[in-house]
Amino acid sequence: MFAIPRNDIPKMLLYIWKVIDLPNILMNDLEYRISFELSLFPPNKAKIFIDYCIENGFLIKDKSSFLKLSEELNQQIINWQKKRTLTILGKMRASKKVTNLSNESSNFSVLLNAFVDKGTLNRSVSVSDAAFEILKYDRIDGTIKSKVKGSKEEFYVIEVDINNKILRHNCSDFEERRAINKKFCKHITKLFLILKEKDESIAEFFLNQLAENIDNWDFTS
Repeated sequence: MFAIPRNDIPKMLLYIWKVIDLPNILMNDLEYRISFELSLFPPNKAKIFIDYCIENGFLIKDKSSFLKLSEELNQQIINWQKKRTLTILGKMRASKKVTNLSNESSNFSVLLNAFVDKGTLNRSVSVSDAAFEILKYDRIDGTIKSKVKGSKEEFYVIEVDINNKILRHNCSDFEERRAINKKFCKHITKLFLILKEKDESIAEFFLNQLAENIDNWDFTS
């Protein structure tokens, strides 16, 4: 559900419109929804809120007492709907890629599945490509270095060092659950999926190095 912006009238109205999802609505129906379905205000305050929105041009009332958003606010709703659609489509495409990957028998998928369970693979979809800043991936040097933005806006690090047999990452899931079993969290999984798109042979090379010498590797933070 959306966050309720109670201290900003136009944003509050947009919040209501996103929930009711109608081009227009009768004034009495809007009062009812605000009071009894959304439980935002008692009926008397709902009417005061609507009257204020009409008086200040946020809502437009026609002769039949139907209300619609002002042109400016309606455009904001349209822009939000477009952005939301693109986000959903992006997640659907990413989810389809993950489903296809889990059913593949390619060398890359076989190697990745050695370190990733299905749940982690599915959760990797929620991590945006844009959250990653890949600093280095070098077959000759044998290193991968990347930063990834976490859910709390902090940056995690991911480092793979073939020469010293170290995989380093510092998200809590990796530190507390995955590292001890030498498994990937959603961030490391997504990093290798991104590398696959950039250069599948390099992604396979690093996964193969991990898989062949797993007992000698240190998974640490």
